[in-house]
Amino acid sequence: MAGFSPPPGTADIFPEEARRWRQLENTAAAVFSRYGYGELRTPMFEYTEVFQRGLGDDTEVVQKEMYTFHDRGGRSLTLRPEGTAGVMRALLNTEVMNGVEQRVYYIGSMFRGERPSAGRRREFHQIGVENVGRIAPELDAECIAMLMHFLEELGITGAELRLNTRGVMADRGPAGELLRNYFAAHLDAMCPDCRTRFERNIWRILDCKQPGCRAVVEQVPDYVAAYSAESRAYFERVLAALDSLGVPYLVDRFLVRGLDYYVHTVFEITHSGLGGQNAIAGGGRYELFLPEVSRPAIGVGFAAGMERLLLVQDALKVGVPAPASAAVYLVGLGAAARLANLKLAGELRHRGVAVALEVEEKSFKSQLRSANKSGARWAVIRGEDELNRQVAVIKDLADGTQTEVAAPDLGRRLEELSNGAGQC
Repeated sequence: MAGFSPPPGTADIFPEEARRWRQLENTAAAVFSRYGYGELRTPMFEYTEVFQRGLGDDTEVVQKEMYTFHDRGGRSLTLRPEGTAGVMRALLNTEVMNGVEQRVYYIGSMFRGERPSAGRRREFHQIGVENVGRIAPELDAECIAMLMHFLEELGITGAELRLNTRGVMADRGPAGELLRNYFAAHLDAMCPDCRTRFERNIWRILDCKQPGCRAVVEQVPDYVAAYSAESRAYFERVLAALDSLGVPYLVDRFLVRGLDYYVHTVFEITHSGLGGQNAIAGGGRYELFLPEVSRPAIGVGFAAGMERLLLVQDALKVGVPAPASAAVYLVGLGAAARLANLKLAGELRHRGVAVALEVEEKSFKSQLRSANKSGARWAVIRGEDELNRQVAVIKDLADGTQTEVAAPDLGRRLEELSNGAGQC
């Protein structure tokens, strides 16, 4: 344990930064709701087989990155490394398996045992959506357009959309054989990881970033030509729908994404503001099998890394939301006035007014300095004389004007002022 620091790959999020996280969350809720999505919250851990079966035993996430432990009964549990499998497990209790569409979004922590780096933590946070139950190229395009809309609302410009097709499961045999025959002749020039991928999951070779492997991958034959005519037509309809929606894109034949459940459309959003690790969001259409279910759940969705979104906003110098400040600062001179102010603060807060106040014995000048520093617009001043006369002084901290108000009217008057309903 290194002092009192959080574990490597995790971070504390203090109020100043938390305001920015809240902006991401609020923007997601506002944009996604316009497209008919509602929030779904699932447990932070699931039975391990949900991810093993859902993501595929041969994926690097399952092989290398999951945080797995056992409960007291011996059942294997895993902290969620991604959001889709848990969402699909939850939705199996609805009518999605009968083709009834469900539109949900989620926000929360994910966990992967990766080497921490810029924008990549062991506990990281994602905003994601899932449109489950129906298959249509136009739904894929709408999902992508919604993601681009979300980024636009966040002030993120200059993002690049890349997409590709994975075909369907039946296409993997012919296309995979074409890739196997090609890569077999180049294994000596490839990295150790890709030699392992050649045996376990040949599609992952297309995503390798090692220079030697990239040189081989860039000459790979057109494996999409081995897909069925129906699969190729599906992708053409996705592109046509994106054209209709005015969403620019780049077809990238090397894009496969890292999870086995993807079929048809896969996509990724990158931004140059992040440097080498430039992906900020990605997703696609999927067929996902879960334990004790004989047929796949189908859907399309995406996830955006919240840490990555904040880094891009930093690079673009997107304005940070101003901190919330109290509208009213209560100044009390003497114990009785401080106690009366404490009661008034409770009343005002129940009326929806943000209030700050001094609860210790401080001089009048000291309290006014605190009031000005707080960002409050109005100061309420009470001492023994004001209490005896059942009045209070409201001071406009912007122009220095003061007005005396009867104590019974004080709460209503301050509520009006904080809502912009009048001037002192």
